[in-house]
Amino acid sequence: MKLPAGASYEAIFRDFAWDIPSRFNMGETVSDAWAARDPDRICLQHFSPDGNHLSLSYGELAGRSASLANAFMGLGLRRGDRIALLLPQSFETVIAHVAIYKMGGIALPLALLFGAEALEYRLKASGATAIVTNAFGLSRLADLRDKLPELRHVIATGHGLAEETALSFDDLVASHPPLFDVAETGPDDPALMIFTSGTTGPPKAALHGHRVLAGHIPGFQLGHEFAPQPGDRIWTPSDWAWAGGLLNVLMPALMLGMPVVSSPAQKFDADMAFRIMAEMDVRNAFIPPTALRLMKPIANPREKYDLKLRTITSAGEALGRETYDWAKSALGLTVNELFGQTECNFVLGSAANLGVSRGGAIGRAVPGHHVGIVDEKGMELPAGQIGQIAIRRPDPVMFLGYFNDKAATDAKFTGDWLMTGDLGRQDREGYVEFVGRDDDVITSSGYRIGPSEIEDCLSGHPAVRLAAVVGKPDPVRTEIVKAYIVLMPGYAPGDALAGEISDWVKTRLSMHEYPREVAFVDDIPLTTTGKVIRRLLREKAAAE
Repeated sequence: MKLPAGASYEAIFRDFAWDIPSRFNMGETVSDAWAARDPDRICLQHFSPDGNHLSLSYGELAGRSASLANAFMGLGLRRGDRIALLLPQSFETVIAHVAIYKMGGIALPLALLFGAEALEYRLKASGATAIVTNAFGLSRLADLRDKLPELRHVIATGHGLAEETALSFDDLVASHPPLFDVAETGPDDPALMIFTSGTTGPPKAALHGHRVLAGHIPGFQLGHEFAPQPGDRIWTPSDWAWAGGLLNVLMPALMLGMPVVSSPAQKFDADMAFRIMAEMDVRNAFIPPTALRLMKPIANPREKYDLKLRTITSAGEALGRETYDWAKSALGLTVNELFGQTECNFVLGSAANLGVSRGGAIGRAVPGHHVGIVDEKGMELPAGQIGQIAIRRPDPVMFLGYFNDKAATDAKFTGDWLMTGDLGRQDREGYVEFVGRDDDVITSSGYRIGPSEIEDCLSGHPAVRLAAVVGKPDPVRTEIVKAYIVLMPGYAPGDALAGEISDWVKTRLSMHEYPREVAFVDDIPLTTTGKVIRRLLREKAAAE
């Protein structure tokens, strides 16, 4: 599954073949396999603002996860049970993930940012029988327990949190033996359930097999330029409950023996992000486009911070040429953009060291994946034409299906193509340019306009911190382009600035793409993964 170092992209793609063993368990692969060879090898390091950084070895991960797997079994949890994880980046989160996989359970990662309704929906839809959480999560669950009859066990991390309705994580680990007979699982046995982000409708539970981890290794190594290299250490500000944080960073790095840096949950802070990377000697990072844009106001970051970065990957939204160029200038690195979605992740990627990189493009097909641009009938389109980005099955990163929803699963496919719902165009070299979600595309005066290119252009204006673009209903043009803008510090909203911003796009893109309306807002609605929830902005624009 590993990429051969030094070869060209064309040679790697041509010669690549999947070799996933018939017995494959994610938990065993990321802990016991390394513990048997090098138990003292560091797998996790936790950043603490006070400088008291902590470390965990593979031997400790293997032993503690075995103890927790025994505890789960002792509570009556069994293979196939859904066990939720409502936790920040922490050692306990990884130990719980590994324990669930070892016992043949199904991990259900949930973001701490979810409100009560979002948690209730996901816990009910998944039929979760247990949850591991912290003090903050316990407060979120306090009013939900009576509404969740299937949720039999609540396990709390942290000292002094055990109560009548919650068991102590530490006590469970300490009271059970550190050896466990790992469940006999194959690549297609279910291991992980991740809910879609819900940008366009109710979230759906995408169920993945153990093979999803193996399927991410080629893309991970491509994006991080043949990682692991000596001294490599990776960090992401992304929540590990998201496929980006969990499958683009945490699990592949652990499988490859590459230390992962964790950090306390917080609202993203650009200075803190730079501080974490500098203090923890981070060499590799996965930073979503929204976070990168929030880092742009930090002047001369390489002079201010002792950065040792070797690679940066990014995904979740289109990176755009402006942010791509800023990273080259400010960080001295080419951001390796990648693409995927919850149902089928990390199928397009970039690698600057192989010459696979282009501003404004989200990459080329990762070795082992067949990605195409297709029409609504599943027919591949010629280079340059806009269509849906689609992935051909079978593919190891492809989901097993939506949990308990065969109709929605079937609707996701056209023939053997998994339809992403994202529009793009592919050039003759295989580079894919992201245009936008199918339902985000703006129809104005007969033109089909993708919001990503306009948002990218807007982000280059010195007054713009964040931008989101939607179509607003219009009786003459069908829709007009409306931009919602969060301003940089020091700029004040006003008609003159709105006109200047519109002209910025008009003179740089085209006369039919510029925003005819500009609204200044304090914030833009984002999912927990940093994606713009354009559906809410479209509703807002239609009501104005």
